[in-house]
Amino acid sequence: MLTKKELKEYCENARENYLPHISIDCVVFGFHEGLMKVLLLKIKNEGGWYLPGGFLLKPEPIEMAANRILKERTGLDEIFLQQFHVFGDPERSKEHFEMYKDMLPAKENWFTNRFLTIGYYALVDFCDVNPAPDQFSAACNWCDLNDLPELKLDHALILKTALDTLRLQLNYQPIGYNLMPREFTMPELQKLYETILDKKLDRRNFQRRMLGFGILNRLEKPRKGGAHKAPYLYSFDLENYKAALTEGFKGGW
Repeated sequence: MLTKKELKEYCENARENYLPHISIDCVVFGFHEGLMKVLLLKIKNEGGWYLPGGFLLKPEPIEMAANRILKERTGLDEIFLQQFHVFGDPERSKEHFEMYKDMLPAKENWFTNRFLTIGYYALVDFCDVNPAPDQFSAACNWCDLNDLPELKLDHALILKTALDTLRLQLNYQPIGYNLMPREFTMPELQKLYETILDKKLDRRNFQRRMLGFGILNRLEKPRKGGAHKAPYLYSFDLENYKAALTEGFKGGW
């Protein structure tokens, strides 16, 4: 929770520089050691957890604002970002309104606004991210998707909607380039899909379908080490991958 002085400074800056009533909230997915991760912020003096987010500068395009917000939290310039929903329940900001309503007159208090928030999800390489809290956050951490803290406001709904959208995307667009290392095995890629979908997939069918999409290159070298036959390494064919993102493909898991 902000102090009265911090709130006053924040609201003055917000009214001067940002569009009222519109915000952006981002669900940042990473994949590490077989687990899906989500990037979350813990607010100072409040203890609550939130998705990374922010507001639009007055002359700023929405896509540019989303990229700016994610760069500030992750340190990454090129991020796969997908707009997936607008959240506009009249009560979605009630908690913040109640928290701050008596600290400033309504006309000076940014949090008396009703905010529509534009949801984006991002797919990033876990190892490339340098999580950075904003000025009001005590921490910016990766959390396991299956072991999340309680999220404030409607951020649990935003996260669920992003995950549902990501699962739907798997039926008509490829996933993996932004989440996997440069070289990977077929079992590792299958584990990614199984983790997102939360179900087991048949090994042979998965390999046949992935190779049939034409988005993978099999490398000549297998992975070294291990007691069993070393699996072959693969990489994404970036040109075909980008075409599949644009044109899509038929199927379902």
